[in-house]
Amino acid sequence: MFKAKILFIGPNESGKTVLANFLSNTVENVEGEYRPTQGVRFESCWPAMMEDSSGVVIIFDPDVPSHLNEIETWYSMFISSRDLQDKQCLLIAHHKPGSTVEDGPLPIALHLRQLELVHSNLEEKSEDVRKTFSRYLGNIVKAMSESREREEMSIIT
Repeated sequence: MFKAKILFIGPNESGKTVLANFLSNTVENVEGEYRPTQGVRFESCWPAMMEDSSGVVIIFDPDVPSHLNEIETWYSMFISSRDLQDKQCLLIAHHKPGSTVEDGPLPIALHLRQLELVHSNLEEKSEDVRKTFSRYLGNIVKAMSESREREEMSIIT
């Protein structure tokens, strides 16, 4: 049995908690008033968070222009520095109620375009988000299995 540690990271007020609660079936209703979550805001805690992580989900609000730049920082801190494979990473453009940005390509850095980008709209396409995340988890399990097989082969030889 595999235990996967998936990090949900991204800029403040991007929808991380709402998506995590939705995907974990913690809440039935995703609507309601915004309530900020006290997250890990200090960079000194990040190495401990990254340890033993199997994957990273970067969540951002495509309606906030600064988020498009901030996701590059999150990518370099949590993904490229850990040498995670692209299939272990997922970008979620979380559309909040009243979003003005259309689904489709976004003006993000070239290296971020290598990652799977999902547009989430929990009011209209919530099951699409759940299916995509389920497929992503399948990629994580496959990557973990391949890694374990490589380790076992190196011990045998």
